[in-house]
Amino acid sequence: MSLKSIELQIAIPKTFDAGKIVEQQQQHVINQQMHANEALKKQIDRQQTMVNDTEHLDGVDIDEERQQQEQQEQQMKKKQQLAKKAQHPFKGNFVDFSG
Repeated sequence: MSLKSIELQIAIPKTFDAGKIVEQQQQHVINQQMHANEALKKQIDRQQTMVNDTEHLDGVDIDEERQQQEQQEQQMKKKQQLAKKAQHPFKGNFVDFSG
């Protein structure tokens, strides 16, 4: 199959155009991969900082739990002390003798 000069005038520019289109598609794919890699890196960084933040928050939660336990213990001690003071049978109580 031989090409005539007129056919070559049409075929050669089309091959150049096709080559340009293929190159553009390859560049587009490469750019997409680069953007995907950058997005993945950003996501990994965010997740790593999230882990560090949650570890810090876990420590804060433990401290808060300790403080709550201490407050509850202090409240229980106060209630027990008040209960001991109120155990006297007549001292501090009003007795109505008017019957």
